Amino acid sequence: MDLQIALFLVQDGVINGAIYALLGMALVLAFTVTRVIFIPQGEFVAWGALTLAALQAGRLPGTVWLLVGGGAAVALAELAACWRARDARRLPAVLGWNVAYPLAVLAAARWVPLAGLPLAVQILFALAIVVPLGPMVWRLAFQPVAESPVLVLLIVAVAVHLALVGLGLLFFGAEGSRTPPFTEGGIELAGVPVPAQTLWVLGCSAALIAALSLLFGRTLYGKALRATAVNRVGARLMGIPASLAGSLCFALCALIGAFSGMLIAPITTIYYDTGFLIGLKGFVAAIIAGLSSYPAAAAGAVLVGLLESFSSFAASAYKEVIVFTLIIPVLVWRSLASRHVEED
Repeated sequence: MDLQIALFLVQDGVINGAIYALLGMALVLAFTVTRVIFIPQGEFVAWGALTLAALQAGRLPGTVWLLVGGGAAVALAELAACWRARDARRLPAVLGWNVAYPLAVLAAARWVPLAGLPLAVQILFALAIVVPLGPMVWRLAFQPVAESPVLVLLIVAVAVHLALVGLGLLFFGAEGSRTPPFTEGGIELAGVPVPAQTLWVLGCSAALIAALSLLFGRTLYGKALRATAVNRVGARLMGIPASLAGSLCFALCALIGAFSGMLIAPITTIYYDTGFLIGLKGFVAAIIAGLSSYPAAAAGAVLVGLLESFSSFAASAYKEVIVFTLIIPVLVWRSLASRHVEED
């Protein structure tokens, strides 16, 4: 291996690490706020990329129908809750977000020629389709069992993952898709060509991490999420609804996942089940962080990306095994270094 090959591998590892960092931070967010190990995080990666590819090809993405169906299911659940509580004040908001909004998105997707619009508009519209699916997954699958032990929540997460993978196959088929790069061209760094899409991945990942930092540090909703992550019972006593925290948390997870998929879609072909493996590597980064620290998750993601890149060069057949084996020493070290307590 010479210096130029090493620089290529470092570039590839840093790009992958930037995506894994976003997913690792999303998994840490989901676990600290809701105690859910959000295994379906990877599905939003695939859905974001495939939805954007369908819009650019002039097709109606299947996620639109999932948005309409999920909204109807959430509306029925909320209507039943309002009926039991004899509370009709929430009905306009429930029907607006879960019925009117999905139907408006469906109408726009069917009748507006999105394929000819600028890329930024297509990305925003794809996010408008995919991101609301996160709160819907929370409301239908996790909110009814939100107070259950972590093991029960993990089993539910696995079931949701399997269901979403099947829906992805139904909506998008087994063929993969790629999207055009955001911009053409690139630069040369130390004799190594760096495509423009690589710069987009790094820049957008850094901007999204900075935006999340501002959200948690400067906004009321971000501080509510931080309070829920630190002490769920105390946050509830201070008037922060657990359902609102869960919905907002899953919306952020869906946003991070979908946008990450759009960033990597011009670099690699995305299939309906591609997100699972990418999400697992983000999970490795989150495990390195102990499912509790955002900076540690970002650092662990870069480590995972570099390890994967150099492993693919030295032993490509075993690169996945090498990456996932990283969990074992981390878990052993944390088990020896931490004090074991019984879960309340």
